[in-house]
Amino acid sequence: MAHIVILGAGIGGLPCAYEMKEILSKEHKITMINERDHFQFTPSNPWVAVGWRTQEETAVPLAPVLAKKNIDFIQGRVSKINAEDNNLVVDGGETVEYDYLVIATGPRLAFEEVEGSGPDGHTSSICTTGHSATALGEYKKLVDKPGPVIIGAMPFASCFGPAYEFAMILDTALCREKVRNNVPMTFVTSEPYIGHLGLGGVGDSKSMLESELRSRSINFITNAKTTKVEEGMMFVDELNDDGTVKKQHELPFDYSMMLPAFKGVDAVAEVEGLCNPRGFVMIDEYQRNPKYNNIYSAGVCVAIPPVEATPVPTGAPKTGYMIETMATAIVHNIANEIAGEKPEACGTWSAICLADMGDTGAAFVAIPQIPPRNVTWFKKGKWVHQAKIGFEKYFLRKMRKGSTDHVFETFILKILGLKKLD
Repeated sequence: MAHIVILGAGIGGLPCAYEMKEILSKEHKITMINERDHFQFTPSNPWVAVGWRTQEETAVPLAPVLAKKNIDFIQGRVSKINAEDNNLVVDGGETVEYDYLVIATGPRLAFEEVEGSGPDGHTSSICTTGHSATALGEYKKLVDKPGPVIIGAMPFASCFGPAYEFAMILDTALCREKVRNNVPMTFVTSEPYIGHLGLGGVGDSKSMLESELRSRSINFITNAKTTKVEEGMMFVDELNDDGTVKKQHELPFDYSMMLPAFKGVDAVAEVEGLCNPRGFVMIDEYQRNPKYNNIYSAGVCVAIPPVEATPVPTGAPKTGYMIETMATAIVHNIANEIAGEKPEACGTWSAICLADMGDTGAAFVAIPQIPPRNVTWFKKGKWVHQAKIGFEKYFLRKMRKGSTDHVFETFILKILGLKKLD
């Protein structure tokens, strides 16, 4: 009997557990460990932050659905991984032995890299559903007392789509409240240009997103190195392409949401030889760590090099479809290893994204993610807004049922009218 432990019940970890249970024979044991007692659908967080969704609507309680699948569940934070001894320690002292470990923790939010940032500082966040619920309180204050707003992403950020989404969702929400005319908005991003997205741009994303920001009267600063945040004031160095300071900004704000840099979670980052210097798990083409071959990893916590060097450091995003394929590859490779065969399944390096903009939306496909590409596709329209709403309902329904369908691929193929993505 093999014991497979999966850390993190997110978009990668929970489907991985479902599929693992379906493929492996019954004598093998699967244990899910997650800090929270629920799955949270992260793509809905911008809606939670303006009151278009509640936390409960975008969550799936884990214990009931995992019990139905005969998957063991431990709620808690892992404090130490003893990779040499094939065990880990959960807060409280419980030791869990494993034959195979799947790390799908997502990132640690490195607010400490910019003084004064984050929910414990002076900026809001939509990186977790809890953060988004807190941001909703700040949004309500803004509606009651309108003033300047700053939205964007800090140095070393790697997932820029939600920042664009939230800027435009916030614009739409404020328009509906009839206070947008009293809210100057500035988009501050570490990207070298609008629409870079950590991907070197996708199709016409630069001009399309610039046009969208201008049409909504949202000013923007690129190559922006946010250095410090104080109450009501953000300090930003705008850099030239050679990395020298072009202009220093002191930006007043009444409300700000800035995406932070990501790093690896502490227990993972502390394992010698497992991670790169920022704590992301190093993997081979089969999602395995080169040093510890029985440790696999998927999702935002894996190490992917940036697309290119930029004046302000930026990372490469990991979108839902990519994460889903990583998880599926892990399932098949562990099954192969248990059967005495070699791993052979690989995840995709393609990026597919549906971004809501409040009253419209943008969709892009980049195959592969890192240019030059075989497929580059970027479209805007109200249909994307509706598709994102539909996908949220579809995904949550599948997670509540314990479905092993490839949810991202199935849904995206259908709405894009494609037979395959790669």
